[in-house]
Amino acid sequence: MRRPWPVLAFFLAAILFRSLSTQAQANFAPQLDQAHALEMKGDYGAAERIYLQALELAPGNPEVLKRLGILEQTEVKFPESIAHFKQVLAHDPRYSGVNFFLGVSYLGENDFNQAIQSFETELASENPHPRCRYYLGLALQSAGRAEEAMSQFNRAVAENPDDADALYQLARMYKNASIQVIDRLKSLDPDAFQLHVLMGEFHTEEERYAEAIKEYQTALVKRPDATGIHYAIGVAYWVQHQKESAKNEFLLALKENPNDSLTNLYLGDIAVDDHQYSEALGYLRVAEKGQPTLPQLHVLLGKCYRGQGNFQKAKLELIAAIEADSQAPEPHYLLAQIYRDLKEPEQSAKEFAEFERLAKLEKDKSARNTPQN
Repeated sequence: MRRPWPVLAFFLAAILFRSLSTQAQANFAPQLDQAHALEMKGDYGAAERIYLQALELAPGNPEVLKRLGILEQTEVKFPESIAHFKQVLAHDPRYSGVNFFLGVSYLGENDFNQAIQSFETELASENPHPRCRYYLGLALQSAGRAEEAMSQFNRAVAENPDDADALYQLARMYKNASIQVIDRLKSLDPDAFQLHVLMGEFHTEEERYAEAIKEYQTALVKRPDATGIHYAIGVAYWVQHQKESAKNEFLLALKENPNDSLTNLYLGDIAVDDHQYSEALGYLRVAEKGQPTLPQLHVLLGKCYRGQGNFQKAKLELIAAIEADSQAPEPHYLLAQIYRDLKEPEQSAKEFAEFERLAKLEKDKSARNTPQN
């Protein structure tokens, strides 16, 4: 069965267009490179003149139109760039990257619905632009579709865990959502139990532990039987090295949940610090049932056994700690001491050298992350 002539003519025209475009693009490669170099220098006027000259020689060349549109986008000439991107898509709706750049121009014009449509079309292509999902998230966010925007930012991070822009947008959106919820809680009851707990968590995250403790204590006055708050207060005290106050809170938390691994771990840590090794072992054995691979658990068990003079058991626990976290310096230092106790100087020297190496790496990393004045 023959195709109708208009349809056949369309396909022939499309093939001819692509063929001519490829040939023209190859012929214009030096000019395109020159224009791009001028763009990098910020000489947009000169770059634009080269693109326009190329279009006089090959009207409708898609690559030239695309690059001209991108240049106009850079110059914030969004209507002009949209017109040129549409020219390309009229001949080839799947031309590489053009739906993405069209969406960016629509976003610049605050035409969010058109931007969303363009980005979704680009994402449906075989090789979408790598920044398309992030920009779709921006467009959805600008259109007031927050949940869909979060979904796109989360997918962008899943595809590229190092996407700092998407992570920033997620953090910003979650922070704004948290502030809105807090405001709603305040409007319901400025002295609400939930609000005090939430503010305690915020202060803890910001390392303002004294303020966190006050909020948690106020919450407990309102609901003395609320679970989990004594544990949170205990952690805040422990971080500030107020071990006696921390122990009192952890003991209250233990009454709420005697088998909680972390509560027992903290109590074990405090007991080890006080050289109460038998007491510490009791707590740590409970912690071990729930968190058997926790590196710090094995470090504390190693300290306990060494304090009791059981060097072989201490050695096994510290080896387990190193297997759980090979980059931590402390277990190597403690293991060096154990080998010294066992009269194995070569092994002791080896572990101490590894401790010094890891400690230096940790110090260097900390220095790199410290803001400079």
